[in-house]
Amino acid sequence: MNENRLHYGWVVIFMGFITTIAAHGFGRMAYTIILPAMRDGLKFNYTQLGLLGTGNFVGYLTMALIGGFLAARFGMRIVITLALALMGITLILTGLAKSFQFALMMRFLTGLGNGASYVPAMALGSVWFAAEKRGVATGIVTGGIGTGTLISGLMVPPILSAYGAEGWRVSWYILGGSVLVVSGIVYLFIRNQPSDKGLAPVGAEIQKPAEPPEIGTSSFMWASVYKKGAVWYLGLVYFFYGFSYIVYMIFFAAYLVKEIGMSQQWAGGLWAMVGGLSIFCGVIWGAISDRLGRSRGAAFAYFILALSYIVYATFKIKLGFYLSAVMFGLTAWSIPTIMAAATGDFVGPRLAPAGLGFITLFFGIGQAIGPAVGGYLADLSRSFTTPFLVAAAISLIGMVFSIFLPKPSMVDTGQDRR
Repeated sequence: MNENRLHYGWVVIFMGFITTIAAHGFGRMAYTIILPAMRDGLKFNYTQLGLLGTGNFVGYLTMALIGGFLAARFGMRIVITLALALMGITLILTGLAKSFQFALMMRFLTGLGNGASYVPAMALGSVWFAAEKRGVATGIVTGGIGTGTLISGLMVPPILSAYGAEGWRVSWYILGGSVLVVSGIVYLFIRNQPSDKGLAPVGAEIQKPAEPPEIGTSSFMWASVYKKGAVWYLGLVYFFYGFSYIVYMIFFAAYLVKEIGMSQQWAGGLWAMVGGLSIFCGVIWGAISDRLGRSRGAAFAYFILALSYIVYATFKIKLGFYLSAVMFGLTAWSIPTIMAAATGDFVGPRLAPAGLGFITLFFGIGQAIGPAVGGYLADLSRSFTTPFLVAAAISLIGMVFSIFLPKPSMVDTGQDRR
């Protein structure tokens, strides 16, 4: 009779979905829309605003690397809940900021909560779903990034308009309160593994406790990963994405509002469109890389991303902005999806979590450097054209390095991938 009932794993994966909405959509993507008003309210320059983004990503990287270990030690439920609670509180406190130092500290702490909630949420599919269904489950969780971006793009501009000079503060209050609500919902419904509910994983025929991701076999796993030169090369390819895409994202709205003269409402609507288009891009690019191979798939994605940055910087008309937004939206999470798949190709499924954590370090370094460099270049040139063109150049370098990505060996994958 249980066969006709909804497996609780789908409830858990939906909790992962709303976790990603809160963690990425509200905690990170909303900053793009709030940034112009926050600059006016606090009289920050773009270098400082870029450093706020860097502070957030340093916090994210710190906990992204160890969030999986914490979840394995204390359980996903408590780690995700506490991480979201930290995010909610620090988002509210960001709205109280009166100095750069305080704002930087709050963005750093928000980043800690972001990393500690996102990484365990992405592991839920591996625990609650059998191998042949994990891609779908993880894709649902990833879809929260685009959904959160869409929601923040629709929600924030009306708040900014309604509350005038204080609108950016009210936006952070509402976003922070929303994340706190999500943390409560997650605590009520999420469970660490199927055995907690007396279930087998979704798609598994035998009822047995799910095995958590192999995060804890520390030294052997990490040694097996970092001794592979191909994994270091993969990390380098991932670095170029972290550096380039974040410049576009962080300064997307500021460019439209402050340099081009578009309304906050119009910029928010365009950003919401990016979020909507990006909801399914992970599934699309995963399939493309399965068909073309990881190397060609990544190179193709990098080329489209570079093109979107060039169009955004040079075609300064509405058609150009729409074209850039469409290209970026359909390609936004392509490289992370392909990198996750490629990691499994190179180190095998057992070491994939450790491998992905390792190359995330390279991605995070690029993501931390990008906003500071982009903000500095914007202040220096008094235009966002230069930062966007630099992002395009970095993306094209990523394309070239992707072309020469080594082929996975038979030992790594058990099969030869063209």
